[in-house]
Amino acid sequence: MGEKMNAVTDSEFDQTVLKSDKPVLVDFWAEWCGPCRQVSPILEELAQDHSDKITFLKMNVDENPVTPSNYKVTGIPTINVYVNGELAKSIVGAKPKAALLKELAAFTD
Repeated sequence: MGEKMNAVTDSEFDQTVLKSDKPVLVDFWAEWCGPCRQVSPILEELAQDHSDKITFLKMNVDENPVTPSNYKVTGIPTINVYVNGELAKSIVGAKPKAALLKELAAFTD
C-alpha cells in the first residue's frame, strides 16, 4: 500500500506548492472521476518511493475551483508538477505506473 497523499486547497496552494523548496506534484481529481480512482493508488506508491525528492499532494477540483481554473485544468485526472513556483510538467489522463515513472523521471532521479 502506498503513502496517503495530503490534500491541498485553493487557499493553501501558493504557500504549500508554489513556495516549496522541492518539486511538488499535484493530482487534480474528483470523487465522481473513475480514471482518478485508478491513478490514485499508483501515485500513492510513487509518493512512498520518491517523497524525499518530490512532494505529492492532491486537490479536489469540485471543492477547489480556483487553482484548476488558473492552470487551465479542463480534464481530470491532471497531474501537474511545480518547480520553483512554475508549472514544469502536466500529465493529463490516467496512465500506468511505468508511464508515470518515465514522465516524472526528471524529478525523481
